[in-house]
Amino acid sequence: MKAAYILYDDITLLDFIGVYDPLSRLQSQGHLPDFSWDTCALTPTITDSFGLRLEVDQVCPNLIGYDLLIIPGGFGTRMLKDNPTFINWLQTAAEVPLKTSVCTGALLLGAAGFLEGHRATTHFNEYDVLAPYCAEVVREGLVDDGAVITAGAVASSLTLGIYLCEKFVGKEKTAAVRRSMAY
Repeated sequence: MKAAYILYDDITLLDFIGVYDPLSRLQSQGHLPDFSWDTCALTPTITDSFGLRLEVDQVCPNLIGYDLLIIPGGFGTRMLKDNPTFINWLQTAAEVPLKTSVCTGALLLGAAGFLEGHRATTHFNEYDVLAPYCAEVVREGLVDDGAVITAGAVASSLTLGIYLCEKFVGKEKTAAVRRSMAY
């Protein structure tokens, strides 16, 4: 299984790291040894909303070859949802079997057309912005609607990470991941 983490300027890093940490433990602890990931962006580096710069693994790759798409939220989503270059790139993930988001990352899933006919959630201040993109806005912390899983505000990133661990390797192995995180 291979995941693509979609990064961009003005990201909220906890939205990324909260999912990344438990999922990366699936590989490092041997629960899912073939699990791998790339950080992907339109530029070689991105800067979070507080000024921290990160170098990405892949610049504008075709996303078709991934099994899992993870889009964190952040203030950058508000402009990117209307950016044709970014949305066209994101749409190369149309065949990715599982698409996920944290917080306002759902706005990017929606702008790419991936939430049509799906129930979804996002940051509580952005429910109205999400509404035109999906069948129903659900005011909960996590919504699993089959091929799309969305998580609410920033703290839900860890919830999504643990949820995905359980989905991929079951309760027993996820319990080991949780213990290693003291979570």
